[in-house]
Amino acid sequence: MESQRKSSGKEDSSGERGLLHTWKGYSYSVTPERVLLSRPVLQAALGTRHGILLVEGGQVYSFGEFPWKQSQVSEAGPLKPVLESALSGQRVIAVAAGSFHSGALTEDGGVHMWGENSFGQCGLSSLAVVPNPTPVAVLDLDTSPPHTIRVLELACGEQHSLALSAQHEVWAWGSGCQLGLVTTIFPVWKPQKVEHLVGRHVLQVACGAFHSLALVRCLPPQESRRPLPDKCGQCHQLLYTMTDKEDHVIISDSHYCPLGVELLAEGEARLGPGRSPPLGLQSSPSEPLLSSHTSASAPGPHPSITEHTDYESGRAVAQNGEVLTTTDSDIAAAGTDSDQAVGGVGAAGSRNSPYPDDQAVKEYLKLSDTSLADETAKMTIAGASFQPPADSLDLLTSDLIPGVMPVTTSSALNSLVSSCASAVGERVVSTYEALSLKKMINYYYPGVGGVAGVPGGVPGGPAEERVRLEESMQGKKSCSTGDIREEEAEGLSRRLSLPGLLSQVSPRLLRRASRPRVRAVPLTPVGGLPEAGELLPSLQTEVWSWGRGEEGQLGHGDNLPRLQPLCIKCLSSKEVVLVAAGAHHSLALTAQSQVFSWGSNSSGQLGHMASPTTIPRLAKLSEGIRVWDVGAGAQHTLLLADGDCYQPILYYSGQQVKDGVQDAPQDQTEGYSYTQQPVLLPFCMNLGYVSGVFAGGQSCVALADRNVMGFIASLHELASAERKFYCKLSSVKNHILRPLLDLESLSTALGPASTVLLRSLARCYSHLCHLTGQHSASLTANLRRRREFKNLVMLEHASIFLDTYNEYCCSVGNFLVMGGFQALAKPSLEFFGKCPELLQRLAESSEENIPLSDLLVTLFYLPMRHLHEYGRLLLKLGTCFEVSSVDYQKLQDGCSKFEALALHLKRRRKEAEYTYHFWKSFPGKMTDSLRKPRRRLICESSNKALTLQNSGRFSVNWFILFNDALVHAQGVVPYKSLFSTHHVFPLATLWVEPIPEENTGLHGLKVVSPEETFTLLACSSMEKAKWLRSINQAVDQAMSGAGQSGSGAGQRAEPPISRTASYTFYKDSRLKEATYEGRWLAGKPNGRGVVKWLDGRIYTGTFKNGLEDGFGDYVMPSKTLNLNDHYQGHWKEGKMHGIGTYKYATGELYDGSFQDNMRHGHGMLRSGTLNSSSPSVFIGQWVHDKKTGYGVFDDITRGEKYMGMWQDDQRQGTGVIVTQFGLYYEGAFNNNKMQGTGVLLSEDNTTYEGEFSEDWTLNGKGVLTMPNGDYFEGSFTGEWGSGLKVTGSFFKPNLYDSDGDKGRAVKLGRLAVRPEEKWRVVFEECWMRLGCEAPGQGENQRAWENIAVALTTSRRQHRDSPEMNLSRTQNRTLESLEFIPQQHVGPVTMEKYDSIRRYLIKACDTPLHPLGRLMETLVAVYRMTYVGVGANRRLLLQAVNEIMSYLARIFQLVRFLFPDLPEEGGAIPEPSSDPQDKKDSNCADTQLESPKPGRVVSSSALLLPVLLPRLYPPLFTLYALEKEREDDVYWECVLRLNKQPDVALLAFLGVQHKFWPVSVPVLGEKTEVVSSTKDACFASATETLQQISTTFTPSDKLQVIQLTFEEITKEVMSSLEDNFLWSMDDLFPVFLYVVLRARIRNLGSEVSLIEDLMDPCVQHGEHGIMFTTLKACYYQIQHEKTT
Repeated sequence: MESQRKSSGKEDSSGERGLLHTWKGYSYSVTPERVLLSRPVLQAALGTRHGILLVEGGQVYSFGEFPWKQSQVSEAGPLKPVLESALSGQRVIAVAAGSFHSGALTEDGGVHMWGENSFGQCGLSSLAVVPNPTPVAVLDLDTSPPHTIRVLELACGEQHSLALSAQHEVWAWGSGCQLGLVTTIFPVWKPQKVEHLVGRHVLQVACGAFHSLALVRCLPPQESRRPLPDKCGQCHQLLYTMTDKEDHVIISDSHYCPLGVELLAEGEARLGPGRSPPLGLQSSPSEPLLSSHTSASAPGPHPSITEHTDYESGRAVAQNGEVLTTTDSDIAAAGTDSDQAVGGVGAAGSRNSPYPDDQAVKEYLKLSDTSLADETAKMTIAGASFQPPADSLDLLTSDLIPGVMPVTTSSALNSLVSSCASAVGERVVSTYEALSLKKMINYYYPGVGGVAGVPGGVPGGPAEERVRLEESMQGKKSCSTGDIREEEAEGLSRRLSLPGLLSQVSPRLLRRASRPRVRAVPLTPVGGLPEAGELLPSLQTEVWSWGRGEEGQLGHGDNLPRLQPLCIKCLSSKEVVLVAAGAHHSLALTAQSQVFSWGSNSSGQLGHMASPTTIPRLAKLSEGIRVWDVGAGAQHTLLLADGDCYQPILYYSGQQVKDGVQDAPQDQTEGYSYTQQPVLLPFCMNLGYVSGVFAGGQSCVALADRNVMGFIASLHELASAERKFYCKLSSVKNHILRPLLDLESLSTALGPASTVLLRSLARCYSHLCHLTGQHSASLTANLRRRREFKNLVMLEHASIFLDTYNEYCCSVGNFLVMGGFQALAKPSLEFFGKCPELLQRLAESSEENIPLSDLLVTLFYLPMRHLHEYGRLLLKLGTCFEVSSVDYQKLQDGCSKFEALALHLKRRRKEAEYTYHFWKSFPGKMTDSLRKPRRRLICESSNKALTLQNSGRFSVNWFILFNDALVHAQGVVPYKSLFSTHHVFPLATLWVEPIPEENTGLHGLKVVSPEETFTLLACSSMEKAKWLRSINQAVDQAMSGAGQSGSGAGQRAEPPISRTASYTFYKDSRLKEATYEGRWLAGKPNGRGVVKWLDGRIYTGTFKNGLEDGFGDYVMPSKTLNLNDHYQGHWKEGKMHGIGTYKYATGELYDGSFQDNMRHGHGMLRSGTLNSSSPSVFIGQWVHDKKTGYGVFDDITRGEKYMGMWQDDQRQGTGVIVTQFGLYYEGAFNNNKMQGTGVLLSEDNTTYEGEFSEDWTLNGKGVLTMPNGDYFEGSFTGEWGSGLKVTGSFFKPNLYDSDGDKGRAVKLGRLAVRPEEKWRVVFEECWMRLGCEAPGQGENQRAWENIAVALTTSRRQHRDSPEMNLSRTQNRTLESLEFIPQQHVGPVTMEKYDSIRRYLIKACDTPLHPLGRLMETLVAVYRMTYVGVGANRRLLLQAVNEIMSYLARIFQLVRFLFPDLPEEGGAIPEPSSDPQDKKDSNCADTQLESPKPGRVVSSSALLLPVLLPRLYPPLFTLYALEKEREDDVYWECVLRLNKQPDVALLAFLGVQHKFWPVSVPVLGEKTEVVSSTKDACFASATETLQQISTTFTPSDKLQVIQLTFEEITKEVMSSLEDNFLWSMDDLFPVFLYVVLRARIRNLGSEVSLIEDLMDPCVQHGEHGIMFTTLKACYYQIQHEKTT
């Protein structure tokens, strides 16, 4: 950074930065001396007589007296520091100095100590002094193995040292109670963890001579509410006591536990992650529990441990403490912030009193009511926990730790108070009232925490005097042997639930208690801003102290020691950011640049002369002095502050050091002059820009920088401006916002809506204030450390600031628009009086007689000015750099962001004010309905600039454009209320376009909203352009979420015509009162969206031109059943159209095609009761919601399946019925009944052929044939199976009848639906998807385009719906199918034929492809038909014919897509005339896939490999049923013959001896064939033939037979000569042997399937002969026993 800064060519870093000045005292004669070092000093630390310096590069120098360096230099003047060479190899990042020892911290978190060590303060055992820096191991012994702790910060006292670890825990070593360790043995040589602070986030540590301080981040507020304890967890004394005096009762909750450790009986702890419960932990001030306090009636006085206590007495107490604290109970925290509002019995500050004296209390309670009220007014106690009046907003104390709600009183206190209620009498009531008054005064004039007091003060003296009074009462309040605590009094008056008290409570208190409680809004944000997180320092801190306390340096209101850390309650809400410890006094610096001091004030080092000094009090500084760094020495304090200009100034308070005199004894300060309050050091302006101060012993040190090119000055100015701004914001919060929110008349004056807005404003103000405080602390820390700009949060994370300001400006604007400031004026007048000087001063307004409401507006808009300040200061910083540098650019960008936001917020303010004045002058009654907090006026047409085209003569139209809507108000001229109606058009769904003026000459604008379109006429083209621009900009901002910073810059010419918005319809009959949310295009829903109707209907899906179109999901509640109808599928023009699934509330499910909201096309309906696992199913054609055409109905309840024609939901035409009992009917149906000619067969082959009149009812002429061939011929009546009446002849054909008579067997299928008539609609739908009106009629190119579109849309739909996710392979397949294949045109070669075949396989595998969809549907219908009841052997012929018809019809589709493919039986031209090539390609084909039958195209060769595997199970089942008897005979024979060994079977079958294998391979070795060998001969051929059962298509099965022949030949050839050729006579017996050994169970079915579905062109070829051989073997085996 330095290198890029403009400089005069020489290096400035050493001569201009980190300059060190040292001096003693404060008189005018004092002149600081400059310490000359070669490098800039980064940090200094001072002991009693020595000092340590850390310079750039990590080197450490010492100066002063070093008695521990015995043989070496034992003294070095302050102007000649000595380098600590023992640290030369280390890079030191921090140093610390105790009274007589020193410490250094290295980059890796290691600790080095040296100096006096007689008390173990250097952490090195067995050495009295440590001459040189020596490493000290900080080890966590609780882990195994012990690991080294990385240290972030060191602090040293007189006899002890503290280290802050990277885990933000404290480690201590040395001697004395200031260690905070639970131990009795001193010195503690090795660093040990201070268990009492485990689980808390410690931010900083500081050491006095004999006491320690820690700055701790507050714990987050408790969610749970725990019961309060009755006794102290350690000494088991009562926390509440009651002392009965003559005329009053004293209730005390003051209890002192000598250890400063308050453990609760419940022992619940809040520990850090992964930490074991410590031995004893101090309760948290932010947890809403009661801490333990000294009891007035505790037996015996507690021993006071003074500074002179030797180790023995200290040890005794510690032992006592150890016994009490090692109960292994977790912590339960008590107490709360000092000024925190806690309900009921809130937790109080630590009330450890130096004087347990009843007298003061008696006097107090005996005061008359009047004087008591006056007295309590003066006694507003700083640091008290108080509860505001019950009706107040419970709000906004800067001291409030938010989230802590009222706590229920403990049972102990309840019973105690109720038992003494009668004795208390009127005295209690007057005390209540006095305390309530006292609290009100404390609430309205908060003394500590803000700027002290309100001008004018309160009765009882000026503000400053009152502050001193308040603070001086801290001790008395803490001792409290007799007061009834304010909180309890308030809690009781609020609850009024104690028996016996109501009668004595005044009516005023009763009225107050009965007022409604308003929800609290915390003014201090919990944990700051979420985004700010770890980026900015925390302001919600606590100060903890422990060690010796005889000078009051612990700040607990007494002089007692604390062996373990205890929280200083009254500092808990003061936003302390830094603590410092002198020898016997302590300092705390707050984010509001105030200094609290406590402890020894022997030389005025506390900066005030108030007493007692045992509690923190504000140092007395002139108004406007903002302290930002502190140093504490033995008897002096050094303060670094902002004055009138931004160059820092120095203040000193404490003893004046005289020349030549060394230390004054601490108890002899006579003759030494000292300060009454901090004095300005006159020489401070000569030092340059001081960045840090250090004090120790009698010395003071200041680190300063020269102002190089204005950079340092700019950094200081930035930090100073932020500190000043934070103080200003805090003043407004404390003196304006909190009192206003607490006014009783507030909610009445504002009304509920504005009260909510004011709360919101308060919350946003609080966020802004908190962020500013954190940022000022961050900038201050940067000045103390690096003094760089690169890591400034406002540059790196500008969005946090921009968003906070945006939110705040919005809340102020909202409050202004709703007339909030106007309404707030009246209650403000009551509070501030007629001359609001305070308001004027804070609002920086110089105008006379300005209205109060305007003053408030100015005040709350004041923070916006600070954005310009940010911009100015960043720009000023930027000028320190070269314009071309990255740093300049970064600062320039930051500046422009803040400036742009400032301009934007200025515009927003103008809009809000314009809108507010508009509502003030608004004429109609519409204000209430139209006035909204976020609504801003843009323009309106009251000047008649805009009119409605074609409006009536007497009608008046007014158009008002807001930032979220266009309002059209209408009325008629004669009426008084001018505008009777109005309509609001939301901007997000408003489209406006100019109408060309050429034709009409009118300046028109066409406005389109979802339900209305109208034309507006402007009076001029300029006015037209203005309105067009205004509406378009407003629409654009409404869509982008107006309020983004910098909006307005670079506006688009017009908003997009397509957009996302929400709208509720009010007119449209179909969509009335429905809400649509989704994409729009020019006023109509278009794209994805959701419509919700009031009656519960919901549509989610795509829209086109305002109608449902595309894929959508529709839910419709059923009126009768408590369930929904649910449709998921395609839509067209607002109606269900295309493929979809409809789940009915009744439990029915339809899956198929829709048209015009009706089932139309092919579909499947499953119906049955809701819990039915097997409902009836219909699959087939629908026309206008009715079953019409061919369909299959499976009636599971009756066990019947119908396959035939339908009309209007009834069976009509030809059809087939099969039942689960084996009955088969085919014939005519009429009106849903079997009516007309039909054929009926029963399981045992009894057949009736004739007339039917009803289901299963014979009526008319017919022939009944018995299974044995006998038959009746005549007239039949009656139901089948329950007795038939026959009138006719009986015939018994004998064996010698002619063949003509024998042919009586019925041919089935004649009366069934022809195969090509089945499923016509399925194929028609496929043709429709390809863009053809009818099969074969259409354009080939369009069909391919339709396929590509279908696949792409389906893919997109699957991508958008996670539940329909496709695998990666499926995605790749789809991608490849989206491309239109080149082979669909041009002559088909073998290569093209192959690629067509591969394309078809892929297409049929993808249900998203029209062919795949067709295939999926055909498989579903086929299975539906022939599975279950449909598995009837009489259906086999129909099943086979159905497949053949599928092939023919699919082939027609394929030829349409590939028009150059030859027709069925056509030949494909050979690729070449070379016979060798032909042979090779044949060979390759054979290996790769099913053999192609020569070069002939056939549908079965092309399509069966795709279709048959899917249909194989139901088809093969039918074959097995048909061939059951034959197969049984065959199988019996196979089993019998397979009992024979190989040789015997070969001989039996007549295989020639020369074909018998001589030896066979067994496990790779040749084995001789002996008579007992079995299943070894022709084993490979047998295994090959067995594979016939694993294949599906006839071609694959024939391939298996061919391979079997080849295996047989191979085995025979091994023992015969090469030129051997088979003759059928030789081959047949061998093949028969292989078939027998293959043991194929359903060989008959396999043979029949091949025969039926075999490609006609292979029947007479090689495969045909081989198949004939197999068939012959099958018949041979069946008849083997007769042979």
